[in-house]
Amino acid sequence: MRIKEMADRTGVSERLLRYYEEQGLLTPARLPSGYRVYSDADVDTVRHIRTLLAAGLTTATIARVLPCVRDDGPGLAPVCPGLVAELRQERERIARAIEDLRASQGMLDTIIGAGPAGTATPTRQPVPEG
Repeated sequence: MRIKEMADRTGVSERLLRYYEEQGLLTPARLPSGYRVYSDADVDTVRHIRTLLAAGLTTATIARVLPCVRDDGPGLAPVCPGLVAELRQERERIARAIEDLRASQGMLDTIIGAGPAGTATPTRQPVPEG
């Protein structure tokens, strides 16, 4: 199938499909004219990429992980030795990022709470002319 049909089948834009190819995540066949030709296996690969992105992995990590997962019905399952350890490290990275965001949210709550009651946004003072 050509790129437009692939985009329609996967719900991923043509631009994003080309980006996945640039990142080494997807390798469609090429016609002599240079046009990309995707297979049904490529549709599954895009679904796996989307799942791994939704799990918070970077495309660089996905490039390493993608060959080591298989579709196990309800989700992806690791099949390479050491992959679970790497995924646990990624989970820890995400957990730290969540904690950092919670701390930032708490600071903002403190700042907002110190403002005048009922004021969601600061009011702008007119700039004197002159």
